[in-house]
Amino acid sequence: MTTAILLPGYVGLSSAMAYSGMVCILAAFILETRGRLDSRGGVYLWMMITGSALLAIRAGHMGEWAFLILETVWCIAAIAALLRPRPYASPSPGATS
Repeated sequence: MTTAILLPGYVGLSSAMAYSGMVCILAAFILETRGRLDSRGGVYLWMMITGSALLAIRAGHMGEWAFLILETVWCIAAIAALLRPRPYASPSPGATS
C-alpha cells in the first residue's frame, strides 16, 4: 500500500490525475510514432506538458522523488520546445511555388 506524504486525503484524486497524465503521454507517443502528430508540434507538446505535470504532481504527493525529478524535467523540456520559435524552412534551390 502506498502512503501519501502530503495531503493524505487526496490519494484518490492524485491517482486519477496520474492515470490522466499517463494517458496524455502515451497517446502523444502513439500518435507521434504513427505519424499523426509532429513531435515538435503544439498538440504533441501540450499533451506532454499536461501529462508530465500531472504525473509530477502525483509523484510529489506520494514522495516519489526520482519520478518527480524525471517528470519535472520532461515538463520543462516540453515547455522550452513549445516556447522556442521553429526555424523557418526555406525552400530548396530550384523549387517553385
